[in-house]
Amino acid sequence: MSFSLEGVVSAKSLYRPQRFLIYGVQGIGKTTAACTFKSPIVLRTEDGTCALDVPTFPEVAHSFEDVVAAIQALHGEHPFQTLVLDSLDWLEPLVWDRVCRDHPDDNGQPMQSIEKLDYGKGYVEADRWWRHIQGGLDSLRLKRGMQIVLIAHSEIKMFSPPDNEKYDRYQPKLHKRAFALWQEWSDNVLFVNYRAILRSRDPQGKQFRAEGSGDRIIYTAERPAFLAKNRWGLPNEISVGSDRSWKPLHDALKAAVGDAYPYPM
Repeated sequence: MSFSLEGVVSAKSLYRPQRFLIYGVQGIGKTTAACTFKSPIVLRTEDGTCALDVPTFPEVAHSFEDVVAAIQALHGEHPFQTLVLDSLDWLEPLVWDRVCRDHPDDNGQPMQSIEKLDYGKGYVEADRWWRHIQGGLDSLRLKRGMQIVLIAHSEIKMFSPPDNEKYDRYQPKLHKRAFALWQEWSDNVLFVNYRAILRSRDPQGKQFRAEGSGDRIIYTAERPAFLAKNRWGLPNEISVGSDRSWKPLHDALKAAVGDAYPYPM
């Protein structure tokens, strides 16, 4: 490989298939959103896509090796342009099981829990297997031109910043080491929630109730209440409403990326 100033181009012209992590509250339509990307196939670690008419492997992945086998299969010839992994947090126990099988107990059987390894060692070793999955997914991007869309559920955790008081925030429902790895790996981490309006329940304005119409919002930039990020200068909030095609998301990505974005509509 040679480097020359004569070959300098705009970085934006080197667009590669993107890595998305979409997470949010239960039942908000994360899987539906992921399946609106171009020519999807779903790799299931949970059985949550039965209501959708989308291609999927016929069996749910029940082991780490199942997931690896599915990724390897997608390196062959096929028409799919997006891999949807549903979901990341249901994949996590399969990774932990893989770690446990590396550490037999006194009877020669796999360790029954990753917690049995001293000093959090199991979660550190899990990083290796998470990176193995990431390597396979990156290979699909670079060799097969596939976009990767990961789905995760959300949870509310206490966050302790070094320069402020503790507060609650939404984050992917993963061990802290795992979500740090996946947040760094992903080009876009999108948090999806319902729009809520607080209304006062008393004249003094001390009690409130949350109301909403079911309209959905995609958050693309981190705030104290949630983790999010994007590499394309997307609007901080994308209002989806009740649109099942999630067209506002794809419109925003098309506007940011340009003609290189494989807009599915």
